[in-house]
Amino acid sequence: MVSTSVGFRLAACLLNISEGRKKDVIEKIAKAAVYDDNGKNVLNIFSDYDYNRSVITLAAPIDMLGNLVVAACIEAFKSIDMTVQDGIHPCLGAVDLVPVYPLLDVGVEECGTVARNIAERLALRVPGCSIFLFGQADLPEKRSLVLRRKQLGWFNRKTFKSMEVKADVGTSPNPRYGLTGVGASPYVMNCNVTLDTQDLTAGKEVASAIRGRSVNGLKGIQAMAFPHDGKIEIACNVESLEDQDNAATAHEQAGYVSYCILGKTFFCVSPQLIEAQIKNLAKGHGISTVGTALVGFTPEECKRCAVYALAKGIEEFWRARGGVFM
Repeated sequence: MVSTSVGFRLAACLLNISEGRKKDVIEKIAKAAVYDDNGKNVLNIFSDYDYNRSVITLAAPIDMLGNLVVAACIEAFKSIDMTVQDGIHPCLGAVDLVPVYPLLDVGVEECGTVARNIAERLALRVPGCSIFLFGQADLPEKRSLVLRRKQLGWFNRKTFKSMEVKADVGTSPNPRYGLTGVGASPYVMNCNVTLDTQDLTAGKEVASAIRGRSVNGLKGIQAMAFPHDGKIEIACNVESLEDQDNAATAHEQAGYVSYCILGKTFFCVSPQLIEAQIKNLAKGHGISTVGTALVGFTPEECKRCAVYALAKGIEEFWRARGGVFM
């Protein structure tokens, strides 16, 4: 990878869309954000058939990121109809989640400004879309994504009462577009661990035990258990937390990883620690694990990949990873 001292001020968006089965649709949405003279980049596309969900990792200089995110979202709204969408993973919108994260020489506050601008532009460009804000985009409360999802009933679309929702931006949710979350926070990665069982009850117990709010849970972890490909998958959202106690060394010794942005140190649980902890919890139920999948990148990997792609070009970036971009 190339040096990060290249003058870029970088941010990323891990765009969550409610389509994971139609490859042509997913590629069309990703391509809407790629290939112009400004160096727009798609770093990764992770799709899951059972979940019927894709996460598209977009990265660019902060002043360009909004344009590519809006372009991808407009295409997604055109292509995905929530009245016929079906999948295991909870979701409310065709474009389900638009989180903006700082990568290099950018603060989370500026990402919040970009996220609010994305929301306002989408409301203008896609009449009928409905948006709720979270994190640094949700001023002045700055409510977390977890809290907003609970408030809105995101976890059960069947009981979601769209007529009772007052959007932060746009109209009340309509059946085709659904409800979209737009916000900003320190980086959140996704790590999924598969249990070799079909016992959903045991899976839910493992997911509960690893959550950050549990007594012996891992800091910054939100987890859910889903039936997946004939087994049970523990899907973890891994939040980055600011190291306000200057305990980076202690965190690293405990299996967390740290990184710096604008002089502030953040840390998050490593995929290796998540896998080891879930493996240990599952063992208590007489269950083994059979695989771990990182959706996209860790924060530092995302930064390095974004710098490389911008310096070398998106096609060279994908070749270096051993693949071809669509």
